[in-house]
Amino acid sequence: MIIILNNKCNFLLDEFLKYQAKLSQIKSNNTLVLCPSAPYLSKFYLKNFKLGSQNVSSYYEGAYTGEVAASQLKDLGVSYCIVGHSERRKYQKETNQDIKAKIQLLIDNNIIPILCVGENQNEKNAHLTIVKVLNELKDCLYEIDDISKVIIAYEPIWAIGTGNTPTREEIDAVLRKIKDEYPDNLLVYGGSLSENNIAEINKSTYIDGYLLGNISLKIDELTKLIEKVSK
Repeated sequence: MIIILNNKCNFLLDEFLKYQAKLSQIKSNNTLVLCPSAPYLSKFYLKNFKLGSQNVSSYYEGAYTGEVAASQLKDLGVSYCIVGHSERRKYQKETNQDIKAKIQLLIDNNIIPILCVGENQNEKNAHLTIVKVLNELKDCLYEIDDISKVIIAYEPIWAIGTGNTPTREEIDAVLRKIKDEYPDNLLVYGGSLSENNIAEINKSTYIDGYLLGNISLKIDELTKLIEKVSK
């Protein structure tokens, strides 16, 4: 099982270094991945975690001010990279074509993409969850070389940071459809996970891991969650 921590845009440097010191004490038989804010990628030193990035440029390299190329991430020791997160789709207006370009560049540089897909509240209410998720996957993975390297993260947009989560049965229904179309890909779930709901969700037949947002910042709660997943 793989557990991915998405710190988002949090921590000052001193706070991040203290946070890392606490993470260094976590023991787990699962693969642990830390995705810090971009300024702290070079400050990563953990032995019990792999390094991940929260983003990558859709361009190869060159005159693209403010962008970070996949080759540069590789040079920093990055092994995983989140793409397609709903927050970047919303605030940075990223399209499926942008995400597709990022995925191919990551694969070309031997970095594992973590592709986020999910429905908003209106799409859920209209029973369009499966249609939305499969359409995003089709658009983002079309003609990608060796798509089996991509980790697919199902993150219902309405669940992210809200405290609301789908039932295990609802999660399984979506992941089952994804697995039918992409049988060789690892599937992870993200969206308002906590130490209180992880035991039930972890009974899922299809979940290969978790993408953690807010709880990744709270060491005590995070440690308890990881312990429950590790049992």
